[in-house]
Amino acid sequence: MYPHERSLVKKFEGRPFVILGINSDDDREVLKERMKAEQITWRSFWDGGSTDGPIATRWNVRGWPTVYLIDHGGKIIGRHGRRPQDDPIIERAVKAAEGAGSAK
Repeated sequence: MYPHERSLVKKFEGRPFVILGINSDDDREVLKERMKAEQITWRSFWDGGSTDGPIATRWNVRGWPTVYLIDHGGKIIGRHGRRPQDDPIIERAVKAAEGAGSAK
């Protein structure tokens, strides 16, 4: 997933697009090192070292990885996003967010 996510960050640089990671890894220090090695530059939260952490519980996550696509209005528009074939959904959402920003 990381190479595709890095490509999305680069593709949408300077546009209304964000990747936000939630990690349930049990060792936070090992996770930090892996994120550095994998060149993960986007914001990522640690969910307490458990797959039953507060974020996963609130979002009803039952499998890893789980990826939600959320538009600029906060609506879930997809539940994959990690596959290149989902890129058109992401592109449409970014364009819609850009249009919403110019309407202000």
